[in-house]
Parts: sequence; C-alpha cells; structure tokens
Amino acid sequence: MTEETQTVEQEDNVSLTKKREDTQEQELSNEPSPSPEKQTKKIKLTEGIAYKNSDKKHSDKRVPVYIKQERLDYEEELKKLQIELMKLQNQVIADGSRILMIFEGRDAAGKGGTIKRITAHLNARNVRVVALSKPNNRETSQWYFQRYLKHLPSAGEIVIFDRSWYNRAMVEPVMNFCTDEQHKRFLKSVPELEELLVKDGIQLFKFYFSVSKKEQKRRFESRETDMLKQYKLSPVDKLAQEYWHQYSIAKFQMLNETNRSISPWTIVRSDNKKKARINCIKHILTCHEYDGKISKEELQPDPKFIISGIDEICHMEENLMNPKKLRG
Repeated sequence: MTEETQTVEQEDNVSLTKKREDTQEQELSNEPSPSPEKQTKKIKLTEGIAYKNSDKKHSDKRVPVYIKQERLDYEEELKKLQIELMKLQNQVIADGSRILMIFEGRDAAGKGGTIKRITAHLNARNVRVVALSKPNNRETSQWYFQRYLKHLPSAGEIVIFDRSWYNRAMVEPVMNFCTDEQHKRFLKSVPELEELLVKDGIQLFKFYFSVSKKEQKRRFESRETDMLKQYKLSPVDKLAQEYWHQYSIAKFQMLNETNRSISPWTIVRSDNKKKARINCIKHILTCHEYDGKISKEELQPDPKFIISGIDEICHMEENLMNPKKLRG
C-alpha cells in the first residue's frame, strides 16, 4: 500500500469519526430539556415536620427540602407555646377552673386555624370546640342565648366558641337574619350576661380577628381552587366583600356596646396568620399563672398584632368617615 493511499484512508477515518461526533452532539441538542416541574417539585410540608427534621443527618433515604428560615422559627416557637398550653391545661384541671374563649371576626380571618393550633396537643377530655350551625326551628323559638349556654365550661374545662352569640351583632343584622329590634335587644343584654358569667368564676376571653379586605379576597380565591378548603366557603362568605363597609359599621357598634372592663375585647391583626396565631396564644398564656411557666419576656405579645378593644374603638372613631383607613 502506498503512502498516498494510507493518507487518504486516514483522512476518511478522521472525517467519519468527526461526522459521528457531530451526529451525537446534534441528537443530544435535540433532546428536550427537563421542565421546571420535573426539576423542582413543590411540596407543602405538614406543620411541624420541617422543625422536627431540621437536625437530621443526610442519608440515602432522605432528600433535601429547602424552606424559609422564618418557617422554622415559627414552628419552633409554636411548639414551645403549645407546651405552655399543656401546662396551663394541667393547672386548670388541678384548680377546677373554667375558661371560655370566644373567637369572632371577619370571614377567612384565621379563627379556625388559631383554634386548631391551641387545641392540637391538649387533652380532648377537658377541652371542647363549639361551632354551632344555624338554629333549627326549635332553637329559633327559644331564648336567643339558650343554645349557647348549655355548652358553657364545667370545672377543669376549656371551651372555645368558633363563632358565638355575637352572630347577632354582625352577621345577622348585616344579612337581615334578625330584626333591628332583636339586634338592639342583644347589644343591651349581652354585657349583662357576660358580667354574670365572669362573676360566677368563668374566665372569659373575647377575640376579634381582623383581616384586611385585600387579604380576605386573596384567601377566598385560594379556597375556591383548593379542594381541601372548599368546605369553608358559604353563601355568606361570598357576600363578605360586597358588604365590607356594613360589617365595619356593625363591628364598631358591637365594640362600643360590648367592650367592658369585666369582659373586654382583644383584637388580633391576622393578615399574617402565623404571627396572629403566635401572639393570640401568648396573650392567653400571659393572663394565667401556672406551674413551670416560662419568662414573661418569652410570652410578651407583639403590640402590632394584639390590640385592646378600646384602642380599636378609638381607631374606628377617627376613621369611620374614611373607610379605606379602617382596619378589618
């Protein structure tokens, strides 16, 4: 074989190799790149899981999940406060105390979520959540307070009303579910009833959860698309945005007539649900003495989220003619 022939064969081999490499590169470039959905999968962790696993070591059976530091801080603080609530319940049982908590506020303001965190680790035998449906024909014929009073706490019990007799102060008059006379009679009677309860030894908390109109709208839209939250939507909820200002007037009237030194209102700003939960629990704990209680500094509520009833009344008096400045 001549040198010329060898040179031609080498050139052909180099050309064929280069062609194969170009073909492989082209095939690789034509492969579709993995979609963002395949690269990162959105996972919603159950509350408490992130903090519980934050100090776990890497292993083949584990996968890394990235979350915000504020989520870890929230779960850590919530766990600490839930332990304090357990201590409080033990003291209530030992002393035979009676605690009644009333949770009111705008629709989608975060009442149910806060109640869930309060009761999560308490002994179910000594804590009850009361969430009554609309009254039936028999209950409608009774004294208005009658169906609520049978749920009042006995010795050693904590009872939480997820909405209460204050339906007659806001929802019912705004939606025309009661007469004007019934509304006025209620506002006159309820301070007297609550005074009787407190003087009889019941420790009464009244929380009003305040959410902005913009945030309420966002939460309603979230409920419409989340199958696990759709049970929360009701015909009344869907009118909450339309009747926003009517509810504001009803709230102002309710606070004026029922905020008493013996049974005051506590306003919880709840645009930030996590902050609202933490500070609501802190407020409860600061109002009780119990064995093993942590320092006052650790239980001090943030004044940005916990507002006294009288301060809320002053705020509303100043801005009643300027609805856009009114808080929910």
